[in-house]
Order: sequence, then structure tokens, then C-alpha cells
Amino acid sequence: MRISILGLGYVGAVSAGCLAEGGHEVVGVDIDSTKVDLINAGRSPIIEDGMAELIADGSANGRIRATTDTRHGIETTDVSFICVGTPSRANGDLEVGAVESVCREVGEAIGQKSTRHTVVMRSTILPGTMQDVVIPVLEKSTGGVAGKDFGLAHNPEFLREGSAVADFHAPPKTVIGATDTETAEQIASIYQHLKAPLIQTSLETSEMVKYTDNVWHALKICFGNEIGNICKAQNIDSHEVMAIFCQDLKLNLSPYYLKPGYAFGGSCLPKDTRALNYRAGALDLKLPILSSILESNRLQVERAVDMVISKGKRRISVLGFSFKAGTDDLRESPQVELIERLLGKGYDIRLFDQNVQFASLMGANKDYILNAIPHISSLLVSSIDEALDHAELVIIGNQAEEFEDIAGKLSKEQILLDLVRLPGVDALGDRYDGINW
Repeated sequence: MRISILGLGYVGAVSAGCLAEGGHEVVGVDIDSTKVDLINAGRSPIIEDGMAELIADGSANGRIRATTDTRHGIETTDVSFICVGTPSRANGDLEVGAVESVCREVGEAIGQKSTRHTVVMRSTILPGTMQDVVIPVLEKSTGGVAGKDFGLAHNPEFLREGSAVADFHAPPKTVIGATDTETAEQIASIYQHLKAPLIQTSLETSEMVKYTDNVWHALKICFGNEIGNICKAQNIDSHEVMAIFCQDLKLNLSPYYLKPGYAFGGSCLPKDTRALNYRAGALDLKLPILSSILESNRLQVERAVDMVISKGKRRISVLGFSFKAGTDDLRESPQVELIERLLGKGYDIRLFDQNVQFASLMGANKDYILNAIPHISSLLVSSIDEALDHAELVIIGNQAEEFEDIAGKLSKEQILLDLVRLPGVDALGDRYDGINW
């Protein structure tokens, strides 16, 4: 393809070099004439392993050149990658002035072309920026419609400084958010030779994926450091601890526990998080991440309470209130916390969970529920149908199999609030709501 790269900083220069190496004809565009001159002289504008060779080879074989003229870059190419910077503002928001400016220039140049042109946003931008900033600017400056008169995509990069060239050739994934199928397939063809998952999605999801990745990386670093601080204070080898931790690929380093949903509960996670924070306090350690976990969990319960209140219904049935399906364990169940909060606000509640029979509860489990909901026996019903007969609002509290077909059992007046993301609930339309979806 004939590809222009708008912005020859770190991401743009690496993308230009690697695309040229892949056989594409690349035109780099930048307002900095020094960067342009360096590339035209066959020299890399950045220090990065492998880049010197890529730019030298690309220049020598005529596959890469550079210019300060945006219009020329657009006129001589079919696809444009925007790779300009998006630095932080003083308040933490992104500065997207460069994005707006380059989109305006690109749009004006596209408006003068007779052939279809595709714009690909490679810069890191917050979710909604494509819809609220990029599309309006491009449509105004081109006089056309995104996805119809010109192609538009968001293609986040996953390049690490020091290994960016290797990361370009072997990414963890390739994500393409596009306005239309033609554009998505056009950009996908650029990466078809890479041995990595290729994911086509919406513009908003593509924007959010990049931030989710980076904040997760930041969280992992700080989590490891806070565990290391506790270890250091107790003369424990933190690297040995984390090496053992990382051997667990079933739960620790896996997709497990990473699906958004309701709060955690049970006999282990709340208790052990609380205990480790107590020990950190005894050691005079400040661990903001570990100390915020329980508060974050509590706020998810508050979120559920607020969602119930917003529905304006008083008769409620909760289906599944043990902390997870397949158990009768009610200890620190966030569903029980939700029920207790709603009872305190005067809601008329019925409960169903085939694994929970009050007469069979024993020990700590029974003590807990007697303290949390002492009159639980008067709220329990013996069947799903009995629970539904009572309810204006139905809350799904865990993923028990018997709840999977619940949507088909609801009347046209009943509302479903889902804390676990049941399958097959799309038909309910605005009578359905989820805790995080």
C-alpha cells in the first residue's frame, strides 16, 4: 500500500520503518524539518534498537521518504496513520490539540482527492475522542461522511520503548476499530502476516482497550511493589514470593477474575485482604492500592443499591444470594449486603437460592446470616416461580444454571437487574440492566 505517517515521533517513526520493511511505500509527514531531513538522509529520528537499519534500508530502496507538506503526503498515498502526541494537561486530561490540527489538515487534503482515502488514528486517545473530536473535524474539513466518503479506523499501538521494533512484528494482539467493514478489512490486510490475534471491534472499544492495557500494567507494577514492601519489612524474599505467585496460570495470571461484575465476597477474599492491610499498618507501611481494595468492593455494592433505587420498584426478588453459584456460603456475600441495605430502605423482598435452606445452615455460616438478616426465613421462597410472582424487579445474584432462561419467564412489566451477565437477555430491551454493561 501507499501509506502516509502523520507525526514522526516514537510511534510514527517505528511504524514508518516497519511498514516500509514490510514492502509498503511510506511517506512520513512532520512539521519538524530536522526529523524529515534525517529520514530523507536514511537516518532514524529516534534511538531504538533496529531503527537505524530499518530507516537506512527503507531510504535506500525508495520505500520511505519524508516531507513537511501534509497535502503532498495525502495526495500521494491511500492510507494515513495519525501518530501525533497526546500529552497530559495540568488537570490530567489529554491535550488533543495536535490531533485536531492534523485531522483538519488531513481532511482538507482528502476533500481535494477524487479517490477514497482511509484515516487511521494510531495516537492514544480517550474513549469518545473519535466520535466527539476526530469524526466532526474530519467530516467538516472533507465535506464528507466517515465510513462512506472516507474510511476511518482506530488502531492502537502496543509498543514498548527498547523493544518497539520487535513488538511491532510480534504484538500481543492487533486491534482495529472501524466505521465500516471495508475499512476494517483494508487495515487488517496490512497486518495479515503477523502471528497475533487480529480483533475487529468498535471505535469506542478500541480506544478503551489501550487504556485498559496501560493502566493494568501500571497496577501490576504497583501491586508487586506493595507486596514487596510488606516482604521487605518482614525479611521475606519478595522475588521468590512473586516467582511462585506467577507460576499460577489458572487464577493469578489468567482471564479469571477479570470480567467486570458485582463485588467479591466469601470466607477468604474479604478476610485475607483485611488481615494483610492490618499487618501493613502494624509495620507502619502505607500501601494505597491494597488499602483501597475493600473500599472499591464496597462501592460496587453501593452502585447496585443506587441502580435498584433508580428503577422505582418496591417489590423485589433476588435469585441467587450465596456469594457464588454452587455453594450455600453466605459469609460476607455482597448479595446479602445488598439485601440488607434494601430491607433497611423498606423494600418488600423475596429470596430464592436452591443451595440455601435456612434449616440446614450451620456454624459460622448460620451465625453470619442471623446477624445480617435475622428474619431470613420469612423472606425465602421455595421456587423461582414463587419469587417471580412477587416481583416487580428481579435481581440475578449469581450464575446458577437455573437462572439462564429467566428472561423468558418474566412478564412484560417486570424489570431484570443482572449482576452476573446472563446470556440471552437482549430481547428484554429497556427492561434489562446490568451492573457494568
